[in-house]
Amino acid sequence: MTSYLESLFSLDGRTAIVTGGSSGIGRGIASALARAGASVVIVARGRDRIDETVASLTEEGCRAAGVVGDLSARDGIRALAEDAVAPFGEPDILVNSAGINIRPPYAEITEDDWDATMTVNALAPFLLGQRYGVGMAERGYGRLIHISSQQAHRAFVGSGIYGASKGAVESLMRSEAEAWGHHGVTSNTLVPGFVLTPLNARLQEDPVKVAELAERTMIGRNGLPEDFAAASVFLAGAGSAYITGHSLFVDGGMSAH
Repeated sequence: MTSYLESLFSLDGRTAIVTGGSSGIGRGIASALARAGASVVIVARGRDRIDETVASLTEEGCRAAGVVGDLSARDGIRALAEDAVAPFGEPDILVNSAGINIRPPYAEITEDDWDATMTVNALAPFLLGQRYGVGMAERGYGRLIHISSQQAHRAFVGSGIYGASKGAVESLMRSEAEAWGHHGVTSNTLVPGFVLTPLNARLQEDPVKVAELAERTMIGRNGLPEDFAAASVFLAGAGSAYITGHSLFVDGGMSAH
């Protein structure tokens, strides 16, 4: 049984790059991939948080490294893409978890708000996926995993440009699945419900709203970063080879409510 499960889910010998991997859902996923055997490069803006995450995983016996990167501009994204391959080589797995969540009232959204959101949330996944996906296809194995949002599928709590950016990610995922599916590369999204992370800090200031969101789930609670561990290991491994172009909802049943 053990060898069978390893053939499906072990990530030994694989390399992963996780953007936004030092906090929230990204950290939960980076930790899961590392514990499953992958060599993981954690990409984020803050050196201190990267170092703390890498140190924690290294203490567990995992292989992890960190790269400080700027996803807010094209040049920064391209530079990061090259820096991230230095520790362990070209990746087999890319997880796009970094994101920003700007939510002014819709009539007050500026062009700068739009550009900033689309660059981090949509352009960075495109450029990184294109940069690494070609090599994955040449090697015959690749896993592209994007963190999406309920607001890519429905509008609520002022989805605004954040929802639009995540809708772009869903379409990007399907385009990647079409482009490289014949070459052993899959592309999928993980769709959270409301997850208690720094990205949602503003909304967490309203305990009534937090409780209301928990009531919208079938399970009766809001999500945690560790809820994404099993799903991410599954989508990153050999066992998911026939699953691509798919949105996997990790939301406690919120989307079915």
